[in-house]
Parts: sequence; C-alpha cells; structure tokens
Amino acid sequence: GNQEAGEMGLAAVPGRQAAFRQDLAAAVQYARAVGCPRIHLMAGRVPLGADRAAVADEMETTFIENLRYAADLLAQEDMIGLVEPINNRITDPHYFLNTPHQAAAILEKVRRPNLKLQLDLFHCQIMDGNLSRNLEAYFPLIGHIQIAQVPGRHEPDSPGELNFPYIFELLESLGYSGYVGCEYAPKGDTLEGLGWLRSYWESRGLQHGGTSKAAE
Repeated sequence: GNQEAGEMGLAAVPGRQAAFRQDLAAAVQYARAVGCPRIHLMAGRVPLGADRAAVADEMETTFIENLRYAADLLAQEDMIGLVEPINNRITDPHYFLNTPHQAAAILEKVRRPNLKLQLDLFHCQIMDGNLSRNLEAYFPLIGHIQIAQVPGRHEPDSPGELNFPYIFELLESLGYSGYVGCEYAPKGDTLEGLGWLRSYWESRGLQHGGTSKAAE
C-alpha cells in the first residue's frame, strides 16, 4: 500500500484488491530473488472515519478472498504466506487484525495449508497476555515468531514484563525450529543491542553462533 497516504497493507481493505495483487506479485519477485520463503500479508487499516464494527464483516470477507488468492499464488513458488496480529492499543489503533484468536478464526475459514500465523509476542502480550497457553494453543498455526520486550519494545533483556529465557525454553519444548525475528528498537546501536543474545548463549553453555561447547 501507499504508506504516505496512511496505508499499512491492503489484504483486508475493500476496493483495493487489484492493488493488493499487484503488490503481491512484486513481493514474490523480491522474495524469490533473496531466497525468502515467507511473505507477510499485511491486513491493513480500518478506513479513516469508518466504524470498526460496521465494516468488520466486509473487511474480513475481503481478507479471506485475498488470502486465498495469495495462498494459491505462493503455492506455485513453494512459499508461505503469514498474517500478523498487530495490537490496536499502542501500536496502531486502526489496524484490522489485532489478536491471535481473530487471526486463527480467519485462517480456519481460508483453509490453505501454506498460510500461517506470524506471532509477535510484543503484540500478543499487549492484547491478551497468557503467552504460555497462547503459544501452546496456536503452535500448530505458527509460521514465524517475533520478539520485543513490553512495554518499551526494546531488547529482550531490557526492563519489562516478559521472561524471555522461559519463553525460549517453551518454544524449544514445543519443537519450534523456525526463526525468531528481533522486531525491536535497540536502545543503542544494533550491535550493542545483540549483546543479550551472546549472554543468553553463554547461560545455556553455548558458543557464539549457538554451537555447543561440547561439540567444539
């Protein structure tokens, strides 16, 4: 979408289906070029001036239609489409897709195996909390995990509500083998902001890069 015009994705925005398909085709080209097998299909915002409840059904219908189209196109490329709930309490009051429950219900209606949940624990904590049970409940749907401390959206070891060593161990116990995206704003620069990861590895008896000291 056109970010300068206030758009933040198009997949659920009525009347913008043609633009969504055009942008999706471009995204597939980029993903193919860099070898990225997953594409985040952003739902978009409730139109300014519209009542969320009044347009919810039309936006969900548009979202489902576009997700099915995207899933079929991505299947030809052996790619996965992701949908991410973004909290509407702090980050974006107008974003359409806000909770894992809403996302799971839509994915159930779409019924495409190559569409998954992109679960950002920052947004999930703000909207619902109960992270352990939510991770367990939605684990079969998860295609990507993102992290940031709450409420500052900084590094996992910055002051905040979330116990990330516990969360990482829970993900391992559930069998998660995908990437964990660092979707946070570093308090300093990027390299300094990765110090938490080195400390985490050392606490687990691992070398830089996550390799076992015993294996070394």
